[in-house]
Amino acid sequence: MRMTRAHSVADLRRAARRRMPKAVFDVVDGGAGDEHTLRWNTESFERIPLRPRALVDVAHVDTTTTVLGDPVSMPLLLAPCSFARMCHSDAEPAVARAAGRAGTIYAVPGGSGERPEVVIRSAGGPLWYQLYLKPDQAQNDELVDRVAAAGYRTLCVTIDTPIKPYREKDLRNGVTLPVAPSPRLALAGLAHPRWSRDFLFGTGGAGLDLFAAKRAYDNFTDAIMHSRSVSAGEIRRLRERWSGALVVKGVLRGDEVREMADLGVDGVVVSNHGGRNLDGAPATIDVLAEVVDAAAGRLEVLLDSGVRRGTDVVRALALGARAVLVGRPYMFALAAGGEAGVDRVLELLHNEIIRAMSLVGATSIKEIDRSLVGPVPSADVRGGTA
Repeated sequence: MRMTRAHSVADLRRAARRRMPKAVFDVVDGGAGDEHTLRWNTESFERIPLRPRALVDVAHVDTTTTVLGDPVSMPLLLAPCSFARMCHSDAEPAVARAAGRAGTIYAVPGGSGERPEVVIRSAGGPLWYQLYLKPDQAQNDELVDRVAAAGYRTLCVTIDTPIKPYREKDLRNGVTLPVAPSPRLALAGLAHPRWSRDFLFGTGGAGLDLFAAKRAYDNFTDAIMHSRSVSAGEIRRLRERWSGALVVKGVLRGDEVREMADLGVDGVVVSNHGGRNLDGAPATIDVLAEVVDAAAGRLEVLLDSGVRRGTDVVRALALGARAVLVGRPYMFALAAGGEAGVDRVLELLHNEIIRAMSLVGATSIKEIDRSLVGPVPSADVRGGTA
């Protein structure tokens, strides 16, 4: 697909769906259980009306801001999404390069197919590193020290995955962790030969690498197969060991934020893991204001899960988010067009943010406040009335 033909995240999603085997596309696109939370994440944005200000000169709109002290070109970051090689063999290094060109931040996933030292060599800007705590504390310490030595600025600890996720759609497609080879998966690969060649061997200028896919898979499974609960004591211990900014990802309740601030956390990400863990968890935009109010300025609040448009970004900022993170949009883009696809989705979303700000009458990020969003209509999109 020529990237100039993509005009939205939805266009890139359709292109990704054509290119990838169904089972692999469903891993990226799908959610847990009956996918209620997956749907609510986007539907809840749609039911929040925007209230434009009139008589504002929007000839010049400035989307720049800072996140945890780092300047960014827009209030949109790239969320940690594990094993990007499912989408394209350039994987995490390509995403890091695209984020750097766009002037924003990429949170390298703990389940990256590439080692953190490899990814950061491709970066053109600051990177975060997502940490899944393992049962072995010595392994956690070693990894934290490694990413610090490599030059990562922010550690992002995911707290919403105490057990291995159970996703029925993947099981029906024959996808498990660890992956067990099967005739069904083999046939799916044969039906998409270009994807299979790229996934297994890569198509970069360095030539074919017969073991690239295995190394990526081994890195991925080592990072995420042993996830466990995260306690307050462990956050305190990380705060003592890690000298950079510390972010906790997976917050859905305001009553937990004060303790996190007391522990020295610098930021929280309001996230339900993109609807991929607990089906029935609330949409993130529905609890954002509660978390922001509880934070009371003591730490920065970010949001992910469900952002598909620049108007969603403006809604989140109006309700108090410092910035948003997107995951599936850039994974679709990576699958549709590789590194150029990630460039394209960042361009599209940046332009949408500019248009949305212009049309609501905000010339800078600091002018986006709660006056720009109206009350939720009485008709509830999930059925019945409010």
